[in-house]
Amino acid sequence: MPDPSAHAVTRGPAHHHFGYYDKFPWNRSGRFLLGLETAFMDRPPTASDRATIGMVDLAAGNQWQPIDSTHAWNWQQGCMLQWLGSDPERSVIYNVCAGDHFAARIADVENGRQRQLDRPVYALSRDGRQAVSVNFARIATTRPGYGYQGPPDPWADDPHPDADGIYWMDVESGEHRLIVSLDQVVGIGHTAGMDGVTHWFNHLQFNPSGTRFLFLHRWVDSQHGRQTRLFTADPDGSGLACVADHGMVSHFDWRDDRHILAWARQHGVGDRYFVFADPGGQAEVLADGVLTQDGHCSYSPDGRWLLTDTYPDAQGFRTLILYDLQEQRRIDLGRFYAMPDRASGEIRCDLHPRWSRDGRSICFDSVHEGSRQIYVMEVADIVAS
Repeated sequence: MPDPSAHAVTRGPAHHHFGYYDKFPWNRSGRFLLGLETAFMDRPPTASDRATIGMVDLAAGNQWQPIDSTHAWNWQQGCMLQWLGSDPERSVIYNVCAGDHFAARIADVENGRQRQLDRPVYALSRDGRQAVSVNFARIATTRPGYGYQGPPDPWADDPHPDADGIYWMDVESGEHRLIVSLDQVVGIGHTAGMDGVTHWFNHLQFNPSGTRFLFLHRWVDSQHGRQTRLFTADPDGSGLACVADHGMVSHFDWRDDRHILAWARQHGVGDRYFVFADPGGQAEVLADGVLTQDGHCSYSPDGRWLLTDTYPDAQGFRTLILYDLQEQRRIDLGRFYAMPDRASGEIRCDLHPRWSRDGRSICFDSVHEGSRQIYVMEVADIVAS
């Protein structure tokens, strides 16, 4: 089997990263790869720290081309930068700070034209026509490293406000409305451990056709620590269903419109990769005894392969993994040093591996060569076999 080698497509002295694992950094033709550029990597960003939004021209010696800048960003998920599904060759969307609130901006990378939406985006449907949004100021407090510093949370003193939660937005018109409130979800399957503590939503994702989306409901129980439930809903907020509620749900991806892969806990089984049916929540274990750790998991464009990673082991190395769903075999692509002495906690650099649109390449963020950069690895020979 060929040994794929990772090569950096960005370089210092500046630092570069893309963010989360659930988006395509490549444009439709595969020529440009999106990323953020920063002057530092060893502390959390403040409200005054600016990140440059740009793209790597893979056909011109990996030349870095700035597009814009933003103050609404973090190390884990960047600024939700991604190609717009309705125009994935030249239009990008990303979050910005617009004075007293966070917003989203759409830019044409060829002519520089921009337009702004009144709410930030958390997740987009694949066709780029609809988005769901949350309160990033609240996440900045409840889950440092995933929200944005800047405008404060208007509901900071309310444990579960009925006027805040998940918002749906029309990407073309900018129309938006609250569709699921925190108070509404706290009232579903309510337990005593939910009382008197702050609740929040994060980690939203649309299914492939945009007919459903999922989200995590989180709070900290004084006796059991952080608790997580996985919910799904229609884009208008109807059809709300609790799919997993055994205390822990971490990373996930939609397998298809009605099934969700997630690293989660099920009583009597433990922590595993489970495939959950939506909306019923029936669960089946995937790759038991083979994929044994939580990771940032995503299906290949053809659905044959699973791409994931691990958190650092005792020696500080993260493993990059491909899993053949058809042959049920695991292939370790490499181990990469996480620099735990300089990049841990909310400023850590997870690999967050991501597929190219044709499934022949992957990219990831890493610090194993001493700075935070974006790497590309060709896997065409592996997936073709």
